[in-house]
Amino acid sequence: MTQASAYLTLQGVGKQFGAFTALEDIDLSIPRGEFVCFLGPSGCGKTTLLRIIAGLEAHSRGTLVQDGRDISRLPPAQRDYGIVFQSYALFPNLSVADNVGYGLVNRRQPRAQVTARVDELLALVGLPGSGAKFPAQMSGGQQQRVALARALATSPGLLLLDEPLSALDAIVRVRLREELRALQRRLGVTTIMVTHDQEEALSVADRIVVMNQGHIEQVGTPLQIYREPASAFVADFVGKVNKLPAVAEGERWFRCGDFRWQCPPGQGADYRVGTPVWLYLRPEDRIVDGLGPDHPAACEGQVQQVEFLGGNCLAEVVLPGLPAPLQLQFSLNQMDEYQVRAGGGLRFALRTDRLHVFPAVA
Repeated sequence: MTQASAYLTLQGVGKQFGAFTALEDIDLSIPRGEFVCFLGPSGCGKTTLLRIIAGLEAHSRGTLVQDGRDISRLPPAQRDYGIVFQSYALFPNLSVADNVGYGLVNRRQPRAQVTARVDELLALVGLPGSGAKFPAQMSGGQQQRVALARALATSPGLLLLDEPLSALDAIVRVRLREELRALQRRLGVTTIMVTHDQEEALSVADRIVVMNQGHIEQVGTPLQIYREPASAFVADFVGKVNKLPAVAEGERWFRCGDFRWQCPPGQGADYRVGTPVWLYLRPEDRIVDGLGPDHPAACEGQVQQVEFLGGNCLAEVVLPGLPAPLQLQFSLNQMDEYQVRAGGGLRFALRTDRLHVFPAVA
């Protein structure tokens, strides 16, 4: 994507808090209408970056361009965005209608026009007829819907979401994120959401920006981030993964305990013989069906324990000669079909074509 085609462009954005570097040379382009998630652990800089985009935090260096306009030094009031905070930030002394219409009133729009817009937005977020209520009379999920309606009231070109669902219980959070994604698609508004919840990011984002210690580790679609991690941090942080110590033997072959595996093309070719590495493999990357007696990658181990996760389970399997147990994922039906149970044996093969190799760092 060229900078000319991007709706929002960040170039060399950095932030210092005294001697501490919160953000280091952030370069990012976001096209119009895209839903982007900033994903990373606490303290990685994702909220600081969102606040810089909003003008709520001054950056130390770099340039921000929104829809062809340099907004680097503009105050928040002169930037085109709506924002939803984790804490809702509703005015408790104002009705829901007055909260939603607050920005429109400040722009001195006619009362009838404000009322019509508020009614439209409350219907849009699933709260028709709630304008006369006050925030204290509403649940957390309803209050967050009101905050979203308020952020959309002025028809902003950019919607900023600062961990908007983290204060909600699990069931409401899942339902609201589905509604939020559907609403974003319907409106086509360019959206940036900050989250530390990888499942949330994978389920709603068009692209994910994985951040760590003030740097961008990887930018990609949810599938790219999950299947093709660009660094050991991304592989560790996004989803569950098996991490196995190994040593390079050349020509993409690696020895892990008593096992030798060859990685797929593009993985591991640059490692010299004897180099210590980590091999990463997702729990679902295993084969159980169709393993003949002479299958070259077949192995057999014992199931130590099973972790129940609802529709799926994680079985911890110990293989003789392997330095660490493996976590293998099965659906509930597969648990019955393959007779996977604690204390039982299991014959399977690993999907070595899905292996990822990263350097072992002391």
